[in-house]
Amino acid sequence: MAKYQKKTNYREKYPGLSNEIIEVLEKSDRKMEYQQYDIKVERCRIDYASRTVTYLPSREDSYDRLLEENRQFAIDGEGVDDTAIKAVMIEKMLVCLSQLTPEEQDLITDLFFKGKSEHQLSKETGIPQRTIHDRKIKILEKLKKLMEK
Repeated sequence: MAKYQKKTNYREKYPGLSNEIIEVLEKSDRKMEYQQYDIKVERCRIDYASRTVTYLPSREDSYDRLLEENRQFAIDGEGVDDTAIKAVMIEKMLVCLSQLTPEEQDLITDLFFKGKSEHQLSKETGIPQRTIHDRKIKILEKLKKLMEK
């Protein structure tokens, strides 16, 4: 942690500076002091009327201290709403896939679920790769229209 330092006297150090520049330099020093010292210091507040002492932790907290206090943190993964939306979309996609012809279903299954390339599928079936590509585009457009319903 940074230690408190004596304030610089800019009037002595730079005698030719205008008041506005000196004011800006002093404000920037105060900001630096706040960021490097004030936020990080723990304090005790004494209330003489009620005879109580209140401990105020630093405003800059450590991850370890927050874990010790069992604080909850947001999960980096998917939220519940995203998971629910994804489940609904998958269900809808499966319904739309079932509305395709068996040949269309086979093509989509090979390309997207089995991970075959258009070129690989072309060699296996004897159908030109360009034809497979055109069919894939046509089927995806059909699926898109079915999903929008």
